[in-house]
Amino acid sequence: MKRPDTRVCASAGTRSAWWIRSLCAAAVLVLSAAGSLGALAAEAPASSPIGLSVLTASDLAEKTTAASSREPGELVVFNRSIMTFRVPLLGVSAPDRARRTRANLDRLLDRAGPGKLEVRAESLGNFVMLDGALALIVTPGDVDAVEAETLDQATQDAVARLRQVIDETRESRDVSSLLRGALKAAGATGVFIAGLLLFAKARRAFGSALASAVHRRADRLRLAGAELLRRDQLAAGMRVGTLALHWLLALALTYEWLSFSLSVFPFTRPWGEQLQGYMWGVLLQVGGAILQAIPNLAIAVLIFLLARAVVAMLRPVFDNIELGRGSAGWLDRDTVAPTRRIASALIWIFAVVMAYPYLPGAQTEAFKGVSVLIGLMISLGSSSVVGQGASGLILMYSRSLRRGEFVRIGDHEGTVTEVGLFMTKIRTGLGEEVNLPNALILGTPTKNYSRAVKGVGYIVDTTVSIGYDTPWRQVEAMLLEAARRTNGILYDPTPQVFQTALADFYPVYRLVCQAVPEVPRLRAEVLNALHANVQDVFNEHGVQIMSPHYMADGEQPKVVPPDRWFAAPAQRGSQVGAAPDASRSHGSEPATPAP
Repeated sequence: MKRPDTRVCASAGTRSAWWIRSLCAAAVLVLSAAGSLGALAAEAPASSPIGLSVLTASDLAEKTTAASSREPGELVVFNRSIMTFRVPLLGVSAPDRARRTRANLDRLLDRAGPGKLEVRAESLGNFVMLDGALALIVTPGDVDAVEAETLDQATQDAVARLRQVIDETRESRDVSSLLRGALKAAGATGVFIAGLLLFAKARRAFGSALASAVHRRADRLRLAGAELLRRDQLAAGMRVGTLALHWLLALALTYEWLSFSLSVFPFTRPWGEQLQGYMWGVLLQVGGAILQAIPNLAIAVLIFLLARAVVAMLRPVFDNIELGRGSAGWLDRDTVAPTRRIASALIWIFAVVMAYPYLPGAQTEAFKGVSVLIGLMISLGSSSVVGQGASGLILMYSRSLRRGEFVRIGDHEGTVTEVGLFMTKIRTGLGEEVNLPNALILGTPTKNYSRAVKGVGYIVDTTVSIGYDTPWRQVEAMLLEAARRTNGILYDPTPQVFQTALADFYPVYRLVCQAVPEVPRLRAEVLNALHANVQDVFNEHGVQIMSPHYMADGEQPKVVPPDRWFAAPAQRGSQVGAAPDASRSHGSEPATPAP
């Protein structure tokens, strides 16, 4: 088979590519012309019926000239900016002035003359002469109005930059200077490579030391017996961190090597100076921001230190009151704990509010957004929180509840263990701990069994109903005997019996006692022992308890004789509320009542 001529194929492909490039160029020219016409049409007077006007060739030339006359032209020679032309001169636009001046300077610099510069003041502006030839013209319109410089200042700046270009041009023709620059660049490259190798070796050594330290101390990173971070996760995070630090240092070293290498050669020196200037500009900006923030940060730290000093100054006062060594009017042992917390919170909130304007970044949009978010969250969720907190403060400072008191709140009865800002905890006699919202407590009638007592302790009471055929004196004596037998009941004050009602079928007797506060016995246990002793005493004397309702007299009295008290499966010695001994006397023992 005859092979195709590759030269023909290549020629055809070349011609096809040439046609494609020609079509693309034509399309770009058409789009550019259309864009120019559209922009010029947008500037047409509004008097045209369709918003456009017919442009002649002279009009288009005038508009193009006017547009180009407003465009500045930067004069760049040997990669260094000399000055910026801002206005036309003798019909030549600023960009054309820059191009012509650059060509003129290149021609003058190629002469390699002595490089003598002088300035002549003419009617058009200041003429800068190089070796007796006109190098450039600085007109009053070229002065930068933003920097408020004068014509002479602009001229002197241009002359200084031009002098630097002349020196760098001579240096570029000096072989020895170029060799010294090459040696410097080679030395910098060697240092750069050594630095990269050193960074890599330091990263490996540091990573190994860090991994061993993590392996040794990973067991300490535990909370409530649970491992916060696994060893493999912590080791992976350390590797990523050290690798990121290594690359950051390598990039910084690369940046410094590149800027130094470029600055040793005359032609690339402006690029190296720009790199160094950018790096130093960033460092100066960051350092300036840090230095600028130090005074405000010092003021904020001083405010926080003053707040801490005030809290520390109030601490001994609160400690003395809490230990019972003194009081301050309305402030006592019951209200000192919430007062301490409220005072500390108010002091620190005031300190934060005062120090907020001095914190770094407080005026940024991010800080403002966070402040708005926090304010919105507080406003949306603070209604119930504020209500509960206010209820807690009312309970604390009204002293309606105290720790250790036995109370009944609604259907819950128990000992108060904590009165918090939002919740109150009570512990029942059945081994339960109930958390009650403070707002609920304020809206519910509360019975306090520990307030109307002599000293400390709580009230224990029980009610029985006995028929009218039993003398009330005997009933009172038996109830007092049951109280006397109950371990944990005080003799002083002595128990009392009240006839609270004379119902249709029976009187109602209520026994009221005060429990022993020193004995760690819950009210439910004391009440259980008291009820057991009441049954025993009434059975001993053959008196029938008619509680809760008296219906009719039976043929036989409903009592339990003593020989049946320990019927199976009961065992002797298992009765609740054994008779007290002489060592538990807490007051004067009452006389044994007569039956």
